[in-house]
Amino acid sequence: MRHNKSILSHALLCAASLVMLYPLLWMLASSFRPNTDIFTSISLLPIPPDTAAYPRGWRGLQVPFSRFFLNSAVIAILSVIGNVLSCSLAAFAVTRLRFPGRDLCFALMLGTMMIPYQVTLIPQYILFLHLDWVNTILPLVVPKFLAADAFFIFLLAQFFRGIPRELDEAAVVDGCSPWRIYWNIMLPLSLPVLGTVAIFTFIFTWDDFFGPLVYLTDIEAFTVQLGLRGFLDSSGTSDWSAMFAMACLTLAPVLVLFVLFQRTLIQGIATTGLK
Repeated sequence: MRHNKSILSHALLCAASLVMLYPLLWMLASSFRPNTDIFTSISLLPIPPDTAAYPRGWRGLQVPFSRFFLNSAVIAILSVIGNVLSCSLAAFAVTRLRFPGRDLCFALMLGTMMIPYQVTLIPQYILFLHLDWVNTILPLVVPKFLAADAFFIFLLAQFFRGIPRELDEAAVVDGCSPWRIYWNIMLPLSLPVLGTVAIFTFIFTWDDFFGPLVYLTDIEAFTVQLGLRGFLDSSGTSDWSAMFAMACLTLAPVLVLFVLFQRTLIQGIATTGLK
């Protein structure tokens, strides 16, 4: 009886997984179909497979799609570096240092998590416009170096609170400054949560469409998400198969990153008190 229940539960899980994966599998299959067959079939087996959409999509816009990959990679890597450094410094300050108004600053920082991004969009755009940063990657990268992501500060702060303070006291006795405590003690002990911050930052930045849409206007500076929009033409014929082909390639870095570092991701979240 128990064996039958196990088989049934596994069958239901497999069926649910197939339902969840069907859109992705359909997109992959559609990248191997001509445009005329994409919306006329729900089959996951393109017969015969047509690979013409991949070279057409790679060179189908004004600039090669490799340019969009390079732009996204630069923005994502700089964002990862900025978030890991600035958010860890901010978390270290609110958990290990003592200064007037520390708890108030931390509470206000947590309060910003409840403010929708759209509320601050116009003031931020005006600020970056006056700084002459519009149509550059600076509005997308510089805030990452200023600890602008409160969620990651909270995540790191929860982890730092679990590290014994006796380590700090022993380091002070040995003559370590707060900077050396942060760099030589806190960071090496926080690799799991730092990896989690890095992975989430990369995924969020790579998948971001709204930010680049607002600040980037030159096609040479477009990210992959804006590049995918270039295949849709509201006044003419959209190249759906080329868009699906480039969408599959765009998903590849995120999927590879998740598969390689999923253990680090889970470990980092499980050890921050967010259980």
